[in-house]
Amino acid sequence: MTKFIGIIPARYASTRFPAKPLALLGGKPVIQHVWEAVSRVLDAAVVATDDERIARVVTDFGGKAVMTSASHRSGTDRCYEAYVKNGGAEDVVINIQGDEPFIAPEQLEALMQCFDDAETDIATLIRPFQAFRPYAELENPNVPKVVVDSRFRARYFSRSVIPYVRGAERSGWPQAVQYYTHIGLYAYRAGVLKEITRLPQSSLELAESLEQLRWLENGYTIKTAITTIETIGIDTPADLARAEAYLASLQA
Repeated sequence: MTKFIGIIPARYASTRFPAKPLALLGGKPVIQHVWEAVSRVLDAAVVATDDERIARVVTDFGGKAVMTSASHRSGTDRCYEAYVKNGGAEDVVINIQGDEPFIAPEQLEALMQCFDDAETDIATLIRPFQAFRPYAELENPNVPKVVVDSRFRARYFSRSVIPYVRGAERSGWPQAVQYYTHIGLYAYRAGVLKEITRLPQSSLELAESLEQLRWLENGYTIKTAITTIETIGIDTPADLARAEAYLASLQA
């Protein structure tokens, strides 16, 4: 039986929103919301942080924290260090961002199901882009797009709009083909996670600034799972205000 662990990278330093894991949302730190959501699905979960203040808060609310290096280039590297320091006993590591307080149990379960396929090295989530939404939303380079094959394995990720629809006005592209946007939630087989942390940056990754292209360029199989659930990631104080309003609507 496959054993899973959820690892939640949480940094104190942030250019746009310093200390955001500790920001209060509905009276609780953001990181506590994430921890509680993950713990509803996974028996094993740990917060990976480089800051004692975050570790102390996590311990105070009954969670588990692992101190990691402050010099990591990415959350993936921090995730692997935390996995090793926590004992490295699980088969699959799910990397959940510490600024996603509304991650849904169904999303984590969808990732886990991807590993029923023995060929899956890495799993991630995608969202169908609704045909009625404007092309301008699809064109946003901050929203990566993904092309998948018939088995929903990722073939390419891009900040550009892919696929290109020849002979059609761009405003009509969302109606012409099913587009998928990418949600940056990943799960890795433990051995694969170890390997990818040692890979040098690739040419496509550097061009698009998308880490997952490094994995595709090196031949790893990325399985995708569909979700239609909207989440609110917290990158700025304005995002926190939106999240507060959303939480209030859920509790009304």
